[in-house]
Amino acid sequence: MEAKAKKILIIVGPTAVGKSATALWIAQKYSGEIISCDSMQVYRGFDIGTDKPSEEVRKSVPHHLVDILDPEEQFSAADFAHRAVELAEKIMAKGHLPIVVGGTGLYHKALVEGLFPGPGRDQTLRQKLRQEAEELGLSYLYQKLKEVDPEYAQKVTPKDSVRIIRALEVYHLTGKPISEHFRQTASPVQNKGFILHQIGLKLKREELYRRIEERVDRMFAQGIVEEVRNLLARGVSEQATPFKGLGYRQVLRYIKGEISLEEAIRLTKLETRHYAKRQMTWFKKSPGIIWFEAEDREVIEKYIVENLIR
Repeated sequence: MEAKAKKILIIVGPTAVGKSATALWIAQKYSGEIISCDSMQVYRGFDIGTDKPSEEVRKSVPHHLVDILDPEEQFSAADFAHRAVELAEKIMAKGHLPIVVGGTGLYHKALVEGLFPGPGRDQTLRQKLRQEAEELGLSYLYQKLKEVDPEYAQKVTPKDSVRIIRALEVYHLTGKPISEHFRQTASPVQNKGFILHQIGLKLKREELYRRIEERVDRMFAQGIVEEVRNLLARGVSEQATPFKGLGYRQVLRYIKGEISLEEAIRLTKLETRHYAKRQMTWFKKSPGIIWFEAEDREVIEKYIVENLIR
């Protein structure tokens, strides 16, 4: 008997576009389980500002990678990709559809494209290369890049100092051209034989911004200020990663008396709009995503049925 194809659905888009509601609807209708691709929902206690799914929702459909870490713990994009693939395998083994949903761009990239396996930064070497660029001209470094990695040199412009210096840094540290490192970058899900189906949700800007404002008002009405006070009272450090999240950093400033409550709300709305814009820019550059109007469930369902259910 022919083995069943391993399929995985990934839903991306800007904050407040309706990713979670769409994922929940698909999961309920087609026996799916949700893997959160959200770098803040992994932390326990940070519920209101991350728009975490309620207990009721989580009972109706299994949600994974939610509430798995204490606030001071670290969780990298590579950690996410590794855990997400493991979970997708287990969900598939139960005959269910794995649905990865969320807007954390680097997590998504780590899962579908893989992460660059080259070396980390070497500040001493980098400074030496910058100095050479200043003294001898960037064209000198670009010529060196053409000698050691002509393939990559064709992909960057002679004025792209950041990429030229990084490529030479990688070559000096490893003895291998950066183009070779990129070829070794592999998608964790595709390595495991999964067929990726990616959908992006979009809305007209005015509607998206209206939803963002509504969500922020709801966060403050539901008690994000009290949530932050309770977290601080429990001894969670202000330096903890989730306190850098939207809403939380503004509330911290309010609690410390740096800004008014009204200003905290205004700034949260403003910075969330900016974040949504950055998310759209990021995901538009990501290959393989098919875009749908967030409200067009009929068209989305047709795609799901034709590509993932049959």
